Amino acid sequence: MVKRTLGEVSRECRQRLITHYGTEVSGWLDAVPALLDQAAERWKLTLGGYHDAGHASVIATAATLDGRPLLLKAWADPARFHNEVSALRLWAGGPTVDVVEVADDLAVAALEMISGQPGGGERPRRELQTVAAALQGLHTFGRLRRRPRDLPLLATYLHQEVRPRIWRRLESVDLGSWHDLANAILPELMTLEEDDGRATVLHADLYRENVLFDWLGHPRFIDPLPMVGDAAFDWAFWTVYYDLGHGTDARLATAARITRIPVPVLAPWCRALAVDGLLYYLETADPRAPRMAEVLAWLSAPTPGNRP
Repeated sequence: MVKRTLGEVSRECRQRLITHYGTEVSGWLDAVPALLDQAAERWKLTLGGYHDAGHASVIATAATLDGRPLLLKAWADPARFHNEVSALRLWAGGPTVDVVEVADDLAVAALEMISGQPGGGERPRRELQTVAAALQGLHTFGRLRRRPRDLPLLATYLHQEVRPRIWRRLESVDLGSWHDLANAILPELMTLEEDDGRATVLHADLYRENVLFDWLGHPRFIDPLPMVGDAAFDWAFWTVYYDLGHGTDARLATAARITRIPVPVLAPWCRALAVDGLLYYLETADPRAPRMAEVLAWLSAPTPGNRP
């Protein structure tokens, strides 16, 4: 094995993680090269270089002795490491990235490199349909297999994080012309209820960059923020965030068709996620705020007009 020390993480990577976790993550970032060196030595891997992506972890390329490409992922948050690895193991054999090695003491894992390259392969023409079918399959695994008892609950996330931060931002963020639009969502946000019959292990972070494609054009989900709860949450997240402002109507219709969850049931979940996102974008001066406001307006319209 040829050992290679990666050196410090990039300035951009450091800034992303500090933005996400705060300055207290700086010490961990300084230790990352040594953590990855230890993992590579333990698993007899050759290190390549950093794959500069992600906001909550550090990723590097590596290879086995026989040349199989892998990704090494180091988590700043041990709980997030544990939950992600637990979910990926639960979904093993399904449409997710494979876990090859795990070091609990380092909070580092070696993961399959989809299509042999960071970022996976080309997206197929029928991306929407294939991703929807794969997500339905992922939820089936989460229902049929024994779930780890210590995974977070969606109910706790909604009660302790989502609703409090929405209330806080409503008091501190200038909504401007979107004030009435956002406030109209509050009554149904407070009464949003889960259906236990749809309970499964959720991916809960269904941005487009978290769905890669393998050699055969099959979707493979990466980077989950797993929790146990109503599948409607995942479908709403996918509808709103997968390609923000583009194809929202098609994703909502596809979600309803493949899950048999009616649009009137999915729509309140979509609106809750959209108003949460809008407030976050406004608070952080994110340029995506107007696009999210358009999505929220369409989701709130009795008869949608120009569909985002």
